[in-house]
Amino acid sequence: MRHLILAAAASLALTAPALAACPSDEAVEALSRALLSNTPAQPLTGMTSLADGQCAQDKLVAIMVRHWGRPVGYKVGLTNPTAQQRFGVAHPVTGTIYEGTVMMRSGAEVPARFGSVPTVEADLMVRVRDEAINQARTHMDVLRAIDVIIPFIEMPDLVLASGMDGPNLLGINVGARLGVVGEAIPVQVSEEFAARLASMTVTLASDQRELARAPGTALLGHPLNVIPWLAQDLASRGERLRVGELISLGGFSPALPTEAGRSYTVTYDGLLAAPVSVNVRTR
Repeated sequence: MRHLILAAAASLALTAPALAACPSDEAVEALSRALLSNTPAQPLTGMTSLADGQCAQDKLVAIMVRHWGRPVGYKVGLTNPTAQQRFGVAHPVTGTIYEGTVMMRSGAEVPARFGSVPTVEADLMVRVRDEAINQARTHMDVLRAIDVIIPFIEMPDLVLASGMDGPNLLGINVGARLGVVGEAIPVQVSEEFAARLASMTVTLASDQRELARAPGTALLGHPLNVIPWLAQDLASRGERLRVGELISLGGFSPALPTEAGRSYTVTYDGLLAAPVSVNVRTR
């Protein structure tokens, strides 16, 4: 994987006028200290564009890789109109996921207070098999370029005490921090498999109490639609998807606050013959 920091440098050169309000190194370092101490932070101030938020993200990722491990892929946020309206952004946004984001397996136990503003949400992940994914535009193109679908509970850290907007969401790296992965499902390159991804029902439950439910179409109309969008977003910054990288496709549920002593389960009903699930416990 090419270093995202180098890609950031290229994007800075291309968009310098828009980055006049990029937060200072000192401001981003203060944000990183809040993340590491699990302390809510104040929003980054003075940003006037999403480009400023991207600049802040590049600086933050360069710091956090020293603590949470190397980048292993990307996450896509704001993949539904409701979330976009909330943040005043007309399209999804991209963050970086770390080794530490994908180290836990289903059944893991974590502190409920694992972050500054710890949350949990239903997600889904894929792994890149072929760099043809960067030119993929149809569902079949995408399926040929990935090898597995991975059930995934994302546990974002939204870190800010208040003042979350589009630039700040980008600046905090779209909240990427922890996650729990389930058993990988081999991809079937068929229209029928693509249809099941769209028609499946994804639920998030806490101790058997349903918290959220959404169809596969909740993510940009189809989970596989997220990937061409991501590839084009990366290309606009001189970057591309690489073999072996992971892609977190987005939230099927809102990011909900974690509570101690709970068991959170995400279930995908209709993807395979029997429901598939992934689970995490909090203490």
